[in-house]
Amino acid sequence: MQNLKKTDSEIYNLIKQEEQRQKDVLEMIPSENYTSQAVMEALGTVLTNKYSEGFPKKRYYQGNAVADSVEMLAQERAQKLFGVPYANVQPYSGSPANAAIYFALLKPGDKIMGMSLSFGGHLTHGAKLNMSSTFYKAIPYTLGKDGLLDYDAIEKQAVKEKPQIIVAGFTAYPRKIDFKRFAQIAEKVGAYLLADISHITGLVVAGEHESPVKYADVVMTTTHKTLRGPRGAMIMVTDKGLKRNPDMPLDIERAIIPGLQGGPHDNQTAAIAVCLLEASMPSFKKYGAQIVKNTKALASELTRLGFDLVSGGSDNHLILIDLRSKKVNGAPAALALEMAGIVLNKNGVPFDTNPPFYPSGIRLGTPAITTRGMKEKDMKKVADWMARAIDEVAGEDLPSDKEKRREIWKKMKKEIIANKKLKLIAKEVKMFCSKFPVP
Repeated sequence: MQNLKKTDSEIYNLIKQEEQRQKDVLEMIPSENYTSQAVMEALGTVLTNKYSEGFPKKRYYQGNAVADSVEMLAQERAQKLFGVPYANVQPYSGSPANAAIYFALLKPGDKIMGMSLSFGGHLTHGAKLNMSSTFYKAIPYTLGKDGLLDYDAIEKQAVKEKPQIIVAGFTAYPRKIDFKRFAQIAEKVGAYLLADISHITGLVVAGEHESPVKYADVVMTTTHKTLRGPRGAMIMVTDKGLKRNPDMPLDIERAIIPGLQGGPHDNQTAAIAVCLLEASMPSFKKYGAQIVKNTKALASELTRLGFDLVSGGSDNHLILIDLRSKKVNGAPAALALEMAGIVLNKNGVPFDTNPPFYPSGIRLGTPAITTRGMKEKDMKKVADWMARAIDEVAGEDLPSDKEKRREIWKKMKKEIIANKKLKLIAKEVKMFCSKFPVP
């Protein structure tokens, strides 16, 4: 990055700081990962200079012969890897991809039935103030008291509401999804089934989670997270979806352009093609299997240390912890862990009575630390560090009164940032991380 250093030393230095930060900490936000150097190189190419509005062989601008080849290669790799007849690699990210699916398949006012945000759904699954509930009628479903999907309750709700689309796929659900059962519910009420597998795509590719392709009409996934690609997304129409609606691919294309986007980011498309090639290799299956092994090992250790895991454990890449038994709020817990070199996020838990910015839980995952080469035996250390960090803020819950909470939180943040025991843990974590190179 010598040219960048010479041109803009401020940005160069900030990037180097972030590079060092990612090396020194345990990155455990479930939606984050490390891409390969090949993916990074594809992102930083002259492809970023090109405008390619339209689709391969159907562009509005000239000079797109190479861009066409790049996009078609990415499409072909996606179709082969997932076993689908159609794949669109143009969405800028997951949210616009879901928006494009709704725009293609629904009319304003139609019903979207997705998991409630407070129970583990995504903003685009019908959350309040999101476009998915502004232009469509959101019908949220929830989890059972055991923290698991209650398919009978979901079916009963679907029969009553008769949504036009049902979304299966979540951002904070630690168990496997029964896509076949979701398909039966969707078919019963005549709804499209959208499988949003953004979080679990890498596990699907690795065979660690059943693929939704046989059951869903349309599949959306981001290309980062467990797939280890660049920020981006793909929309895939299945054989089932094509049989139901032969015009679905064309409708999706029209929804993307001119509906929602302009020209695709060709450098992003190239990087997606690279990550799809990497995901087709035997080593990626081993990687996916190790993610699950690490998550299960970490869940077991955390349970042993007295943490209350939502649903009692995990089958995939993420763990959701209810901290109410520790009498600590998720916000101070997440900050304390960050100060200790463990980066995750505060998160609501099922039936949470606290507001989103001060939720009762934390969410963490193993994709990024697995990419660095950590194994089951290393999860014991991670769990021990987490327990030590949480002990520093245990009992420090936040009041429900907004004014009191604001004052207490302001004071608490200063204390957490200055905590010497947390800084000591961070040094231990940094030394540990030095043994596991970032790609």
